[in-house]
Amino acid sequence: MEKVITTKKIPFSGKQLGEIISRYPTPFHIYDEKAIVDNAVRLKKAFSWAHGFREYFAVKALPNPHIMKIFSDMGFGADCSSMAELILAEKVGISGESVFFSSNDTPADEYVKAAGMGAIINLDDITHVGFLEENAGLPDLISFRYNPGPLRDGNAIIGKPEEAKYGLTREQLCRAYETVRGRGVKRFGLHTMVASNELDPEYFVDTAEMLFNLLLDINSDLGIKFEFINLGGGFGIPYRPEQKPLDIEYISEKIKALYDEKISGNGLHPVRIYMESGRMMTGPYGYLATRVIHKKETYKNYIGLDSSMANLMRPGIYGAYHHITVLGKEDWPCDHVYDVTGSLCENNDKFAIDRPLPEIEIGDILVIHDTGAHGHAMGFNYNGKLRSAELLLRPDGSVKLIRRAETIEDYFATLDFGGL
Repeated sequence: MEKVITTKKIPFSGKQLGEIISRYPTPFHIYDEKAIVDNAVRLKKAFSWAHGFREYFAVKALPNPHIMKIFSDMGFGADCSSMAELILAEKVGISGESVFFSSNDTPADEYVKAAGMGAIINLDDITHVGFLEENAGLPDLISFRYNPGPLRDGNAIIGKPEEAKYGLTREQLCRAYETVRGRGVKRFGLHTMVASNELDPEYFVDTAEMLFNLLLDINSDLGIKFEFINLGGGFGIPYRPEQKPLDIEYISEKIKALYDEKISGNGLHPVRIYMESGRMMTGPYGYLATRVIHKKETYKNYIGLDSSMANLMRPGIYGAYHHITVLGKEDWPCDHVYDVTGSLCENNDKFAIDRPLPEIEIGDILVIHDTGAHGHAMGFNYNGKLRSAELLLRPDGSVKLIRRAETIEDYFATLDFGGL
């Protein structure tokens, strides 16, 4: 058996969760506010050495205004990639260069919206320069996303950089900066993101070194002074108990040494350090609470839940592991093996396959861990399934409804039955 490195605990008692369920029927996602804030404080402290450091919370991970407001109050920005995410940021009061707009295959109206908000626009392709100029005009500040190609190993979710749809080649990057400078752009940033859910700390140190070296080269070749480097996101979390969480302090220390050597050492200080983590900021602090409604014994033993892949897509599409706690049976031996399933008419609608768990009975409450990022956000309505509520567990133990559950009326609201 693998050694347990990360202890999987839930931030509420069985009694407390029972009281919550009496008010808000399962399934629902619930987020631990105190843990989210404590984690954000840790990140700020780790990078306190960096001039103008800012985390732009990746809105796609958990697009809820209450969560975004928590981060905004801490001085974080919003990393947006769509019209809806831009509007969410705006409604929370996040605008100007507190918004980092980084998208691909971007519609014109989204560039117009981002430009109107004064957001930092991060372009994904050299052809987008003309597209942006034609539709929204070129802003004073432009950033480009770099794709390093086959220089780095691939990452399981994003894949090999040279096969990813994101970013500019090195040669395109130089031409792009020269082009926008020639068209009046005076301020510049540099961005990359080459991993997702990565747990090797050296990956992020290497990324910083790669960008620092690239900045030095472009500065030498073109004389461009960069205001910031955005290291992207991709910081992983230990979904499995045997996985080790990232040591953010170690990563920061190593990046600082590189900054001192390459940036300060070449007279280019200050260059601000940005990042756009989503998963690391909220992922471990969200939980899907769900009830067992069926047991089935055929060729395998199945546990059927009142939730489905519509509530948590990651296991079904990635084969991703999410730890499961059977409420009230935390200390029971895991001497039964189950497939834990939902009710979609798809065989990949499984939260776990061949998972050792305590003996489970109908009516038991299961808590599925690490759903605070790319959980509710990836929900959908296939089979007419309705997306669940989202709750916020406050530091005082109270619970706030921050998104109500969808109703059948919501599902039918966009359909036109007239004339049938």
